[in-house]
Amino acid sequence: MEKKNIILIAVAIIAIVAVAAAIFSTGVFNKTVTNTIGESTPFENSFMEGSFSGKAKLMNNSSDFMQSYKDTEHNITYNISTVDNSTALMDIYYVQGVMNPEKRSFNGNDWNIYFSQAIQGNNTNDTLSIVICQSQKEKQGYLIYMIIDSKTDVNTSAFNTYGDVYKNYVEPLLNSITLKESKNVPAINDEYGMTQDEFSQQMDLVKQFKAGNTSALNSGSEAQ
Repeated sequence: MEKKNIILIAVAIIAIVAVAAAIFSTGVFNKTVTNTIGESTPFENSFMEGSFSGKAKLMNNSSDFMQSYKDTEHNITYNISTVDNSTALMDIYYVQGVMNPEKRSFNGNDWNIYFSQAIQGNNTNDTLSIVICQSQKEKQGYLIYMIIDSKTDVNTSAFNTYGDVYKNYVEPLLNSITLKESKNVPAINDEYGMTQDEFSQQMDLVKQFKAGNTSALNSGSEAQ
């Protein structure tokens, strides 16, 4: 049997996140939250509630632990989800160059905020700007992916905590968030189709890579 290699799987992660439009929800409820651009879209589900800046429309409703919203006016997609170990997921993203998060606290929740970019398809002129917000509790992790299309009218030239993206969209969102403890949270090893032991072995390779042992990438793909 071919040994699964999580480092190789990670190559496609950012692209998958960028095009994942058919993600899921459990509902939308009325709630007013102030933000700097004057309007908001409230949301609530089994693991999180809050409000997006601007008008964002729910895209689908197929899972209790994932959902997606689209702001068509500003060409922004929000994918939100929960897993048992979001820290492990960010360690995988590290292999792809997603690193050095900004650390902020809102409403008693500690967040790691990552700024990244990805090319959509083979068009180097079609660059997606991506913000990943991650918070890990004792038994449950929370993730918000904000994906900004190249056709957006939002100023992404200062893509950091001093820019318009953060001040007008990220910070108001995180200020509004209430995190909920859920039952039967998806296990990250199941999301990758691995047993816990297989996943632990692969995460050992990722930790070796983060420690500077780049040969771990090769050792993880040799076994059959």
